Order: sequence, then structure tokens, then C-alpha cells
Amino acid sequence: MSAVIDGVRSLIGEAQYEETGEFPVERSYIWTMCSAVENGNPLFWDDAVGSEVTGGPIAPPTMLSVWFRPHHWAPGRNQQHLPLQVHFDLKQRLGLPEAVMTDNTMVFYEPVRPGDVLTTRQVLRSVSDEKTTKLGTGRFWVIDVEYANQRGETVGVESYTGFGYRRGSDDARRGPS
Repeated sequence: MSAVIDGVRSLIGEAQYEETGEFPVERSYIWTMCSAVENGNPLFWDDAVGSEVTGGPIAPPTMLSVWFRPHHWAPGRNQQHLPLQVHFDLKQRLGLPEAVMTDNTMVFYEPVRPGDVLTTRQVLRSVSDEKTTKLGTGRFWVIDVEYANQRGETVGVESYTGFGYRRGSDDARRGPS
């Protein structure tokens, strides 16, 4: 197992799974999301306000990951495309069948604008030693998803902390009697 852990840790800081989004940022997605959550901010609805405040229309920053999530099906695709593939790789390589995300942080840079085509890459930042929690025994990891527009400008970074684990026995989950 130490060779597996060393192999995983050798990936820390390495960009993986760089890919370009399957579709450009588009207004209809922006308006549908804003409508669904009743977000009436004129930055997202009124071109004049967007131009005055940000130099043009923008997408809500919280939609950052929307532009990278693959469609479940696309012509010519032979297998399902998963977002956050590094997470699934870690589960498989470390033999950890269960996992939860325990934290998600987003940092925004340049605004995302209609017509932008984003590129993402995933960077493993850390893998913990083995830990035991109420869920089971496993490891925590941190993965950054870095987003850039077609001009190479960073538009945001999402950091995910995950915990991959093997469930303990029923006695271990109940604690001491």
C-alpha cells in the first residue's frame, strides 16, 4: 500500500484532466438559473447595468461549475464523462469505496461572460494519512478545479475537500457500550 500512497502523493500539484467545456457560456442558462432562484440582480438581466458596472454582461459567479459539467450523453461518447475525475481516481486507487465531500470553497477572479468557453484542470493539493471517523477509516484529500477563459485568464478556483473511506463494523460505528 505504501507504493500506492507514494504514487498518489507524487500527483500532488500536477495538473490533470485539462479539458475545454462542451458549450459556451450562454444567456439562456444564466436567465434560467436566475429565474429558478428568483435572482433579480440587474447585472445578470440588464445589458446597460452590466456594461456600466462590469464592462458587459456577466454570469453569476456561483454558476462557475455549470460551464464545466459535462452532459451525460453526447454524440460519439462511449462512456459517461464524470466531473471531478481526480476524486473518483483516488477512491479507486486507494481502495476506498465510499466518499463524501466535506468542504467546498470558491474563489472568483475575472468575470465569466456570455460567449466565453472555459477550460478546466484538476489539481490534487493534499492527501492525508489514514484517519478514522464515525463514517469509517480512510483519507481526506483536497482537489482544486481551476477555471480559465479562452484568453487564458483565470476566472475562478473551486477547492473541494473529500473524505474517502471504508465503512467500519456496526460495533465500531456505535462506539463503546
